[in-house]
Amino acid sequence: MLTRPEKEALVDGIKADITKARALFLTNLIGVKSNDGVAIRKSIRDAGGKVVITRNTLFERAGKGTVAEKLLTGLKGPQALAFAFDDAAAVAKCLKDAGKDHELVELRGGFLNGEELTQAQVTELASLPSRDEMLGTLLATFNAPLSALARVLFAIGEQKDGGGEAVAAAPEGEPAPAE
Repeated sequence: MLTRPEKEALVDGIKADITKARALFLTNLIGVKSNDGVAIRKSIRDAGGKVVITRNTLFERAGKGTVAEKLLTGLKGPQALAFAFDDAAAVAKCLKDAGKDHELVELRGGFLNGEELTQAQVTELASLPSRDEMLGTLLATFNAPLSALARVLFAIGEQKDGGGEAVAAAPEGEPAPAE
């Protein structure tokens, strides 16, 4: 059992994470096997996030005076809080993927940039492509006109070079084709 100073330190840490995080998601990891839980935590950590599992009363104390106060008040049953410090969609996607593999893991709600999200909105956020995928699509969109221009210029150059080769390749007795 945690002592009072340990609980206060835990509450202060969660409160600090709530204020630092761009998004937070309420989920459940209780009942997931140990190795699977470690894998889920690692994938969330790799996505720039963090998962905290503790008692609901400590979540409620940590939420007081923060944007997540409404979300963390009156929780019942096992809960976990996932924080997204960088890419909110990537952390939500990790939780959604974990939910596909383990039916115990579910997205229950959350906050993004201070606005509350419903369960449906969190699921929709998790369905978005990752930040890297979106940047890749944007880059491809910017490069498409330049690539097309380069192909056209190359084709024009090939046509001009192709006409010059036809003149050089003509037999000596025949006249070269006119350009």
